[in-house]
Amino acid sequence: MIRKPVEIGIGLQSDKAPGRYGELAALAERAGIDVVSVFSDLLFQPPVAALLEIARATSTVRLGAACWNPFTLHPYEIAGQFAAIDAESGGRAYLGLAKGTWLDAIGVAQDRPVARLREAAGHIRALMRGDGAGFESEFYPLQPGVRLRYPLVRETAPLLIGAWGPMGVGLAGRIADEHKVGGAANPDLVAVMRERLDAGARGAGRSGDDVRLVFGAVTVVDEDGQAARTAARREVAMYLDAIGALDPTVEIPDDLAVRVRELVASGAHEAAGALIPDELLDRFAFSGTPEQVAAHAQALIDAGVDRVEFGTPQGLHDGAVGIALIGERVLPLLSRP
Repeated sequence: MIRKPVEIGIGLQSDKAPGRYGELAALAERAGIDVVSVFSDLLFQPPVAALLEIARATSTVRLGAACWNPFTLHPYEIAGQFAAIDAESGGRAYLGLAKGTWLDAIGVAQDRPVARLREAAGHIRALMRGDGAGFESEFYPLQPGVRLRYPLVRETAPLLIGAWGPMGVGLAGRIADEHKVGGAANPDLVAVMRERLDAGARGAGRSGDDVRLVFGAVTVVDEDGQAARTAARREVAMYLDAIGALDPTVEIPDDLAVRVRELVASGAHEAAGALIPDELLDRFAFSGTPEQVAAHAQALIDAGVDRVEFGTPQGLHDGAVGIALIGERVLPLLSRP
């Protein structure tokens, strides 16, 4: 097997002022970044406006939402937003789908998430084909003869599925072009995810190697490595409860998980982060000096990851500083097949 070129991406949270997304994405493109993603996390701005801005400010990077979820946005609407971003970028967009997290906070139940992801992807693909054949579906049916009433740049969308569990990853193996493990920076997890991709792919007559594997996590890079790692601990503490138990190669002591959860709930993020030991931090974040972050990313590349995504906030005090350091100091240290 000839390995595909490894990509480096950045992931932006959708909490910025208009104009800032374009500035950061243009900086990333000049720095040699291959992919720019915008998160679609609960209670943050929808990613479409940010991605349209990024499309206008760049010319070579791939871009997409990581990820839209069909519980809060109908696949028809996802298809339309993707099409707008793809048109604005001249065909550089990817389509990211995931089940989403913490949706009970807004009263949204997440029944049968894998089936909904599968059917959402089928609904979107049927719309984009434009043949009017319709799509039979329990959750998202499309009647025969229904077609989009605007031109598309492409009749297919490169599909990324974000998932951790065996069923969701298996779905990615069956139908996706890329699979993202969000909040993961653990080289030991790569083999597990490859096995799950392979299992799904075999059922569809594919190879798991047909699916690019993406690992992305909180990133804080700074010349002051200790300060960067302290900041990363605060970030990881906020989502450790949601993803910590999903990594089968990691054991988090029950008392630690409970204490971190309690402190985060009370707003004591600094104290919660201080409880996270170095080894655990490195399973869920990239942090430290440029040299430390590069070594960490290289370990993932060597383990078989096809894209490393350096997630928000990138820098200790300013995302632009972090992105510049990634381009100037981290990328040159990486050996990418």
